[in-house]
Amino acid sequence: MMKTVKEVAELTGISVRTLHYYDEIGLLNPTKCNEVGYRLYDDKALETLQQILFFREFDIPLKNIKSIMCSPNFDKESILSSQKKMLELKRDRLNRLITSINEILKGENKMDLSVFNKAEIEELYQSMISNMSEEQKNFFIKQYGSMENYGEYFIENASNEKAQKNFEKVVEWYGDKESVLNSAKNTNSKVMEAYQKRIDEIMKKLATKRGSDTSSFEVKAIIGEYDFVSKQLYQLKDAKVLILELADIYKKDEKMKASLDGQYGAGIADFFAEAVEEFYRE
Repeated sequence: MMKTVKEVAELTGISVRTLHYYDEIGLLNPTKCNEVGYRLYDDKALETLQQILFFREFDIPLKNIKSIMCSPNFDKESILSSQKKMLELKRDRLNRLITSINEILKGENKMDLSVFNKAEIEELYQSMISNMSEEQKNFFIKQYGSMENYGEYFIENASNEKAQKNFEKVVEWYGDKESVLNSAKNTNSKVMEAYQKRIDEIMKKLATKRGSDTSSFEVKAIIGEYDFVSKQLYQLKDAKVLILELADIYKKDEKMKASLDGQYGAGIADFFAEAVEEFYRE
C-alpha cells in the first residue's frame, strides 16, 4: 500500500520538508503523484529511504550518497554489511562510555583512557591496507614476511602507550575519533599520491624562496597553498594544529630536519618552520 509523504515522515521521524528536498535533488523521488499532486511512496522507495538514513548516520554528504546509490557498481548487500559493522563499532564505543560512567558513579574510577581500542585499531589497519598500492604492500611483505605478520605487528604496537599518545594528537587535528576513522576509509592510494606530488611541488617552490622574508606575500602564499592542500589531503576542516606540529618537529628532530634538508636543500627545514609560524601568527 502506498504511503503519503506525511505518513512517511511520521514513520521515519524525518520532516516532510526533508522528503520534498530529497525529491528536488533527485536523491529519493516518490513512486508517483496522485491526481491532486500528493507524493506517494511504495515499499521499494521506503527501502531506498532507509538506505539513505543509514548513510546519514555517518554524516555522509547528500551529494556523495546520491553518487554512491546511482553508481552502476552499487552493491546493496556489501554496503549494508559495511554499515552494520560501523554501527556495531559505534554501539560498542557508546557501551564502553556508559560502563565507564556507571563505574565512576559507583566510585570506581576505572575509565579506559586509551584513544583507540583494539577493534578501532583493526579498523584503521584495514582502511590503511585497502588504500595501499601493490608497491607499498610488497615493501611490508619484504620487511615482515607477509601482510598478516605486518598486521599483527601494527595492531600490537598501535595499542601501546606511546602510540596512544600519538593518536591523541591525530584526534586533536581531526576533532574527534569518528573523523579520523572516516578519513582513513575515504582516502585511496591514487588520491594520496596525487596530493603528495602537489606538496612536493609546493616544497620545491618554497625552497626557491629560502632566505627570503617569511612575512613576505610570496612566502605566505606558498604556505597558504600548503595549508589548502593539507586540508584536502587529510580531510581536515583546519590544518593549523597539524602543520604547526610538523614545523615543531622539523625544528627539534635532527633526523627529520636532515631528511627534509636532503630532499629540498640545506636549511629548508628551519625555513619551513619559520614560514609556518609566521603564517599562523595571530
